[in-house]
Amino acid sequence: MARPPAPGARDRILDTASRLFHEQGVRAVGMQQIVDECGCGKSLLYREFASKDDLVVAYLEQAQAQWSEIVDDALRPDAGDPAAQLVALVRVAADQVAAPDYAGCPFRMTHAHFPDPNHPAHQVAVRHVRDLRTRLHQLARQAGAQDPTALGDRLLLVIDGLYVNGAMLGDRAAGTTAVALAGELVRDATPPGRGR
Repeated sequence: MARPPAPGARDRILDTASRLFHEQGVRAVGMQQIVDECGCGKSLLYREFASKDDLVVAYLEQAQAQWSEIVDDALRPDAGDPAAQLVALVRVAADQVAAPDYAGCPFRMTHAHFPDPNHPAHQVAVRHVRDLRTRLHQLARQAGAQDPTALGDRLLLVIDGLYVNGAMLGDRAAGTTAVALAGELVRDATPPGRGR
C-alpha cells in the first residue's frame, strides 16, 4: 500500500519547480533535477504531477494567481479612475522588471518554449496575455478612450516591450520611460484630465 504524501508535498514540489523554471527556464529543467532539489521521491513527484507538462501548467497557473493579486493591489488605490488604472498596469510590469531577480515573464518565456498551439502550457500563456489585453481594452473603454482597442493594444505593446527589454538587456530603468509613455498614451486617447 502506497504511503500518503506528506501535507504540503504538492506545494513544496511546485515551489521548487517554479524557482528552477524561473532561474533556468522551463525547457532546461528536468524532472530528476526537481526531485533532487526538492528531496522528494520520483513516485511522489509523479503522483502529484503526472507529467512535466502538468507541472509547467501548474507553474503558470500559480504565476497567474500571483499576477492577479499584484494587479488587484495595484489598481485598488485608483478605483473609479480607469485612466489611472491603465497606467498602474504598466507600472506593475515596470516594477516586476526592476526586481533584482527578474529573469523574464514566465508566460512569454514559456510560450516561446512551447510553440504548439495545442500544448497546454502554450494555451495557458496565451490565455494570460489575452486576459491582460481584454482588461486593458475594458479599462480604456471605461476611461472614455476614442478607440479603446487601439489604446489597449498600444499599452500591451509597452508592457511587452518592458518584459523583453528587461530580460534581454537588463535595462531596469526602462520602467520609468514605459510608465511615462503609458501616461502620454492615455492622456492623448482619453478626455482631458484623464491619465497620470
